[in-house]
Amino acid sequence: MAARFSRAELLAFEGATVDDLLGDDVTLLFAGINPGLWTAAANAHFARPGNRFWPALHRGGVTPYLVDVSAGMADVDHAMVTGLGIGVTNLVSVASARADELSATQLREGGARLTERVAVVRPRIVAMLGITSFRQAFNLPATKVGRQPHDLAGAELWVLPNPSGLNAHETVDSLAAAYRDVAIAAGVI
Repeated sequence: MAARFSRAELLAFEGATVDDLLGDDVTLLFAGINPGLWTAAANAHFARPGNRFWPALHRGGVTPYLVDVSAGMADVDHAMVTGLGIGVTNLVSVASARADELSATQLREGGARLTERVAVVRPRIVAMLGITSFRQAFNLPATKVGRQPHDLAGAELWVLPNPSGLNAHETVDSLAAAYRDVAIAAGVI
């Protein structure tokens, strides 16, 4: 059942952080841009109803059922996702209403933070979800969507479309195809 938060409740989470979703053996680490306010309120990645991350993972055959984290992540869902070797983190750790509120400095610092996180977690593949933010964070303006020619802290690097509903260029089906491809490359499916 989806949670409901008032505008005032959500605004109270501006600048909050969200726990990384990590198991003991992360094969595929998804990295969002930064937590939204709903995500911070629920302390669960991509929690806002209408975000297409979890529907795309399910439609792409990555998860066996549709995960609903709008009110937080249930223990059974956490176990299933981490049992598949999937983890989730963020480029920038602090929550905001919109990713376009982040400064260039926050994105560059986030790039360094993500690199450090990957070096510790040691996933086989990192999938950054958001090409514009990736370009800014790593000063790589010519980056294209897909597998990158360079690694990130020893992990194969992919840059894929962001699942936010604000990314009107993508659909659940196009996201599902992209996320399925990276999951196959990681050996998750």
